[in-house]
Amino acid sequence: MFDELTQNDIDKMKEEIEYRKLVVRKEALEAVKEARAHGDLSENFEYHAAKKDKNMNESRIRYLEKMIKTARIISDESKEDEVGINNTVQVYFEEDDTVEQYKLITTVRGNSLAGLISIDSPLGKAILGHKVNDRVYVSVNDNYGYYIVVKSIENTVDDGNDKLRSF
Repeated sequence: MFDELTQNDIDKMKEEIEYRKLVVRKEALEAVKEARAHGDLSENFEYHAAKKDKNMNESRIRYLEKMIKTARIISDESKEDEVGINNTVQVYFEEDDTVEQYKLITTVRGNSLAGLISIDSPLGKAILGHKVNDRVYVSVNDNYGYYIVVKSIENTVDDGNDKLRSF
């Protein structure tokens, strides 16, 4: 399955890869070299920790490169009156009688605790493409779902401040 990413997501990943290759990799190699100089490697915690950090950096680089290679680029433009990527949306939860605000984004930047929901989440899938005052059923699984009402849609520009999720 391909991840759906915007061009901005791809650009952010490329920036992170470049930073990791030019800065983090150099620092990690220097840390391994310095720890190795401290003597017996079998009992050298610093050496093992430095190697682990170096390997985690290399793993992250490979992960990002694979994401870019297999990504399907999608547009982050939407109609003025429809919920789309990078829109800030207020929704009314009928079950709880509450109103919450979320920004719809791609999977790699999702962070529900910060009000950023993925277009692949049940709520994101349900409201994508809907208009103000649409009543929408959000299916969580085969046995449970709930209704929401789209209260407002604000077309926000992707400012690039949403961080990529680190795995």
